[in-house]
Amino acid sequence: MEYTFTLKYQLTPHDSDADALVERLGESGCDDALVGTGQPGRIALEFTREAASAEAAVRSALADVRRAVPSAKLIEVAPDMVGLTDVADIVGVSRQYMRKLMLAHPGSFPAPVHEGSASIWHLADVLIWLQAKGGYSPAPQVLQVAQVALQVNVAKEGQRLTPSAAKALRAHFASGPTSSAPPHRG
Repeated sequence: MEYTFTLKYQLTPHDSDADALVERLGESGCDDALVGTGQPGRIALEFTREAASAEAAVRSALADVRRAVPSAKLIEVAPDMVGLTDVADIVGVSRQYMRKLMLAHPGSFPAPVHEGSASIWHLADVLIWLQAKGGYSPAPQVLQVAQVALQVNVAKEGQRLTPSAAKALRAHFASGPTSSAPPHRG
């Protein structure tokens, strides 16, 4: 199976030579990625990687990048955090239709990660909801990658919590995650 996803990194000043960076990435196994170096101090790699599973594809790409650029700091794995326009593009409907679905099902539509003038959702949560509503069947690879991206991003951010803070805060959440994420243990 082929899986498409993007890894975004923050670079150190030591890794500012884009040509050398691209060469090291290719040598470490990232020859299946388009490398974007447009923003100073950042790099984005859009992979189309063959693997037995989305998890295997993302993990192997993370390992390949770590080998090539050990000082790079992972910002996010995409697709994960999306707006309604992003979801609409992925599903093949209009943004207005996605908004209509969200407004028509306030009790069941996934809660956003950020709510404001531009709300953001985890793509996996919305795709699972759409699938359950019927009539929307995203490509299995898209849903699988979105689920893995969510897991990696949550794990990355979860490292910022102390174990005692994580345990204390869990008691304040009404319910667990709406995606297929396993409950946090610890």
